[in-house]
Parts: sequence; structure tokens; C-alpha cells
Amino acid sequence: MLNNTDSNSFRILAKILLMTFALSSVGFITACDNQGPAEEAGEAIDESVEEAGDAIEDATD
Repeated sequence: MLNNTDSNSFRILAKILLMTFALSSVGFITACDNQGPAEEAGEAIDESVEEAGDAIEDATD
């Protein structure tokens, strides 16, 4: 059986884990807003490949 101190320890641990999860979630969300140079370069490459594919489709039609 759980005594009172075990229950309090669990509640404190649960609160700490919840706060850690909430703060890390906020960090991940804000990190997604800022694009670094590698991500911008990747998007430029994706766009170039897509445009090249569209040009090839248009040429073969």
C-alpha cells in the first residue's frame, strides 16, 4: 500500500514531468519558426527540382 509520502512524491514527480514536457513543447514550436540556411537551401533545391520536373512534363506533352 502507498503511504502519504509516496503519494506526495509521485505528485511532485508528475508535476515536474508535466512542466518539463510543456516547456520543451514550447521550445520545439518556437524552433520551427526560424529557418536556418540549410533549411532554406533545401527548400530552394526542392523548388528547383519541382520546376525542372514541370518543364520536362511540358516538353514531352
